[in-house]
Amino acid sequence: MSRKFRSVNYEESIKQTVELGEALPTNHLARFVVEVIAILDLMPIYKKYSQEGGEAIDPRILLALLFYGYATGVFSSRKIEKATYESIPFRYIAGGLHVDHDTIAHFRKTFLKEIKGLFLQILLIAQELGLFELGNISADGSKIHADASKSHAISYGRAKELELALKAEIEGLFELVQKAEKNEVELPDGLVIKEEIERREERLANLARAKKVIEARAQERYEAEKAEYDAKMKEREERERETGRKPRGKEPTAPVEAPSDKEQYNFTDPESRIMKNSTNSGYDQHYNVQAVNDQKTMLVVGTAVSNHPNDKQEVIPTIGSIAPELGKIKGAALDNGFFSATNIEGLEKMGIDPYIATGREPHHKDWQSFFKEQPAPPADNASAKVKMAYKLQTEIGQAIYRLRKCTIEPVIGIIKEILGFRQFSLRGLDAVDGEWCLVCLAFNLKRMHVLCTA
Repeated sequence: MSRKFRSVNYEESIKQTVELGEALPTNHLARFVVEVIAILDLMPIYKKYSQEGGEAIDPRILLALLFYGYATGVFSSRKIEKATYESIPFRYIAGGLHVDHDTIAHFRKTFLKEIKGLFLQILLIAQELGLFELGNISADGSKIHADASKSHAISYGRAKELELALKAEIEGLFELVQKAEKNEVELPDGLVIKEEIERREERLANLARAKKVIEARAQERYEAEKAEYDAKMKEREERERETGRKPRGKEPTAPVEAPSDKEQYNFTDPESRIMKNSTNSGYDQHYNVQAVNDQKTMLVVGTAVSNHPNDKQEVIPTIGSIAPELGKIKGAALDNGFFSATNIEGLEKMGIDPYIATGREPHHKDWQSFFKEQPAPPADNASAKVKMAYKLQTEIGQAIYRLRKCTIEPVIGIIKEILGFRQFSLRGLDAVDGEWCLVCLAFNLKRMHVLCTA
């Protein structure tokens, strides 16, 4: 064979020395993360450390490992530890140290509140660098899987059945004791009646707690659905009064106050809830995450997490999470899942001009839709939905709302599809809220790096 090939002597290759400076370009994301952390005020974190004990890993290193890990799709503390051996950027950040995964996981869990404070600091740094000025914003939500097993959940109907069965078993055990005392029966070897009763009473207490949570959630859901139902009925009445004809379409169904037998409680993460999957028709244990970003730069400026399946309740808390230090918000673009007269009123009270879709937009519009004449302004006494529909057809309304799809939706898509963040590592609403803030903070660092090197 005449063709020559270059080959590798792996015995020699394993001995070669690599300088990290050669492997990491000056504009590498790992270097950028380290540089940003160097100018952050970390005193709230340092103050939490005890003055006694052995030499601890510097919080700047642990923060950099977490920030770079989350920005590149490495969320597991075990995988981050492994990367300090195998990955050049992680080796650079760790400075040759190999931080134990327990240390990383403990640091993340302990300092979630302080990390949320760094979210604002990093955005203020972005403003100082001239990367963005707060103006119009876009908001969206998504479902992220909770660290909870469906097999450790119980439905309201099943809880009622088990409650009756356990009470019957306890009653039977008491009867067995009475018969044993009268020498009518002989207890089997190893059977301790007191322990058996205590075990069942503990399960009854857990079931009672689960039922109480389900009932409270059902009441919360009912109040939200009742408000929405009343608004729809009022709108139908107004339309009937204006047209003199009964509105077409099916009349809205009144919500049911009592919890259904299918509503569930999860023992692994009680604060998570069963929610419909966005990718299929199934249901799973989820949290509802929200994000708000600046339309010009796509930087995330506000975050929130709840266990409400419906997005309508999340508008004011999420946009309210935006720190006033970032500047004044002009307009807010949201999809029809957030539409309600209450949200419109709430945003206007905050001094924000709302642009909320009143229905689903068709994916493909014909040319007539783009060039049709603008309708006449609605009457002063028109419903909030009619007024908003008109507002979205104005030139400025179309300009602001059109950007929603290409600003906030890509952010959620990048976090879930590119970075691969589809399940929380922590449990409980407060911890999950902190981790979601960490995810968005890491996204911001990655986005700032792109903006700085563009």
